[in-house]
Amino acid sequence: MAHHFANDIPSRLLMWQRVREYAVPPSMIETATARREVGDWSGACAAARIDIDLDLRAVRKRHGTDVATLLRADLRRLAPDLLRWHMPRIAPDGRLRPGLTISLARYGGSGGPPLQLVVRTPPTSADAGQRMSLALWEGPGRSVPGHHPHPHPDRRHRLDLHRHLWDSGRSGELARRCGADAVPPMVPVDRSDGSRCPALPDLPGHLDHADHPDPVERAAVDASWAVSRWAAEAELLLRAEGCPRGAFTVRLGARSRAVLELVAPDDSHAPTFRPLPREELPPQQVAALPVLPEAAARIPPDLELLRAGLVAADRLHPLVAAALAEPSPAAAAGPAPEPHDPHRVRCRGEVHRIALRDGVLTAIDHDPAELRREELLVALGGPALPCVRAIDTVHRSPEALPAVRERLLHGDVIGALAVVEGLLGPGALLPDGPLRRELESAATRRIDHGLFRSGLVAVHPAARAAGGGSASAAAHADASHRPRLDRRTPHSMVRKRSSRARPRTGLAG
Repeated sequence: MAHHFANDIPSRLLMWQRVREYAVPPSMIETATARREVGDWSGACAAARIDIDLDLRAVRKRHGTDVATLLRADLRRLAPDLLRWHMPRIAPDGRLRPGLTISLARYGGSGGPPLQLVVRTPPTSADAGQRMSLALWEGPGRSVPGHHPHPHPDRRHRLDLHRHLWDSGRSGELARRCGADAVPPMVPVDRSDGSRCPALPDLPGHLDHADHPDPVERAAVDASWAVSRWAAEAELLLRAEGCPRGAFTVRLGARSRAVLELVAPDDSHAPTFRPLPREELPPQQVAALPVLPEAAARIPPDLELLRAGLVAADRLHPLVAAALAEPSPAAAAGPAPEPHDPHRVRCRGEVHRIALRDGVLTAIDHDPAELRREELLVALGGPALPCVRAIDTVHRSPEALPAVRERLLHGDVIGALAVVEGLLGPGALLPDGPLRRELESAATRRIDHGLFRSGLVAVHPAARAAGGGSASAAAHADASHRPRLDRRTPHSMVRKRSSRARPRTGLAG
């Protein structure tokens, strides 16, 4: 195992290391794969915590048999666990990027926008369980979920040009598309003045923007950007947009965007690009240019983790590991294994054992009658035995609490409960403490997701504008609108509305 120092590893890679450990558990991959291989695509989506918001019969009736046949074939090839594996995530905890609508496939039709198979992530207020939904996008103003903040397919996060990230039949294309099967070449970049500048090699450390004012050069220095693949991926992007050559943009940061132009192939028939000056195009035209998808602009995190020795190939998704086929230079730096030996506590001058007996964590070196007397003594305010104190501490805040938190954060409730049961036993009664509060918080936040799924939330203004909402929808989207409480209102909403607590508000200076 290669020795790494925390300061030498980028925080982004540490986040992806935790994501690969907890976000898509092996049990989900096994269940979803088994159901997909027998043709049960809806069962595979259920195993990957993806809700189905489409009806094939309605699609056949509305769009014809040909479109329904293509859609059914894509659903049978869909690997929902692989899709969850490659979904965009946000720092610092690696949750799914909220409020996204990502296009997976397009089905051309005569006139109007093409029908698109999309996957949606809930907003931050309803992301408990980290569930996603599979739906069809028929165009603006049609089948728009009014409670979703961004119902339009996102231009930057799109997977219709990257089917290998969700199509089980094309997952082997990952190595070719990300450049893992070849040494990263020195990409020729044509400058606007006609001169050629080779892309900079990957250099360690942080470089100031003053050293490389050109955004393309700064991206070439950063090892996370796949600059060597931008020209080939831009050719696919522009071809999908109906133009063989032209300008496109690459988002490099919150306020940084590179405007590039794909030029004619050179003598080696390799596509190249050149930066365009900002003064050459007006801002409105730049905003309308095609955007290079994030999946094409960056190197896949799995490849970075393998090259850095932060994960082993056998810890990756099986389809990803088979596609990359690159043995890691070192073993995985996974979490330290938890001791399976019973807890040992020094009590009354001796070393006593604490272990699971009959599904409950107990002090096996004490008589049950003695333990009952000690618990009664503690209830009356007396001091507790060290063994009793150790059991109470484990129930309130165990050492495995960070692992439980990570699993709950990514929606793996079954895995979190398995960790708790393996530590405390299935018959444990949790007292008030951090562990119980984490479990109760996860259960409470699932109610918010249920309200979001059922549509019992205010219509989001962005969704109303996208769908051409009516005046009544505008009234419900208004922040001052407070729906009347009745017997159909969920109890959680009644409790929240009747509470005297109020959120803090900023004071205008």
